[in-house]
Amino acid sequence: MITYPSTHGVFEEQIADICDLVHEFGAQVYLDGANMNALVGICLPAEFGADVAHINLHKTFCIPHGGGGPGMGPIGVKSHLAPFLPDHCVVEGVNPYAGHEPTVGSVSAAPWGSAGILPISWAYISMMGAEGLRYATEIAILNANYMAKRLQPHYPILYRGRNDRVAHECIIDLRQIKKSTGVTVEDVAKRLIDFGFHAPTVSFPVADTMMIEPTESEAKREIDRYCDAMIQIRSEIADIESGDSDTENNPLKNAPHTFDLLVQETWELPYTRQEAFFPLEWVWHDKYWPPVSRIDNVYGDRYIICNCPPLSEWTEEEG
Repeated sequence: MITYPSTHGVFEEQIADICDLVHEFGAQVYLDGANMNALVGICLPAEFGADVAHINLHKTFCIPHGGGGPGMGPIGVKSHLAPFLPDHCVVEGVNPYAGHEPTVGSVSAAPWGSAGILPISWAYISMMGAEGLRYATEIAILNANYMAKRLQPHYPILYRGRNDRVAHECIIDLRQIKKSTGVTVEDVAKRLIDFGFHAPTVSFPVADTMMIEPTESEAKREIDRYCDAMIQIRSEIADIESGDSDTENNPLKNAPHTFDLLVQETWELPYTRQEAFFPLEWVWHDKYWPPVSRIDNVYGDRYIICNCPPLSEWTEEEG
């Protein structure tokens, strides 16, 4: 299996050679379609050697995502693998390539998956057309490179391809910042909430980094707001580096700041309320108030907590 463009945010120029080498040893190449929004209308996976590819409709073709579903992931294969695709016992023609030969049978109760989801992607593709889909791909790549360019003076960009460019996402490296200041990628993620942003992917695919994928759907003004927030956060990190802010009691370590904290009569933090809640001018106009402060995200993973009542509460009658 290979992800193309890679999760490191670059187009692997040796992709065709890699596929040829895999085929040389009698294996097949499965393309992870997670980053298909950087390919549609520009690249054909079959041309550079993929035998199988899944398509993430939630990233590339507009279906909802999250909350446990719903989800859909169509699979595309080259013709030599078509007989191995599933058929369906009650609907003829689901796998037109199967002919009268036995197939692998059914893999889902519904012949074509979720009937409530597929029309969304069909409508999106129909309205966009080939030209629109290609344009969306170009904008996804443009947005990522624009953000990488704006953030480059403030954060190291971990991976780049030819011409110093990224693909549809970029990874900013916070490892040196953590080493010199103690500020972690989680601190940055929590501080972003004070600006009204949910953090992008953290510590994947590299620990202590942040993977930013703007996609094609954000307007430039929204991308600029996010970049402004990240640049302001870097300024707050610089205050820690210079000694102007305490290493443990600062806006990043205390983020996110809740409304309950704002209305307290006494303010005991070593920075102002404005610095905590309204670090940039535009935050005043559309402030998001986090309902809770920071929690220990991994405590429950590291410590087993039993919710059972103590043995003293059990009687012989109750068993």
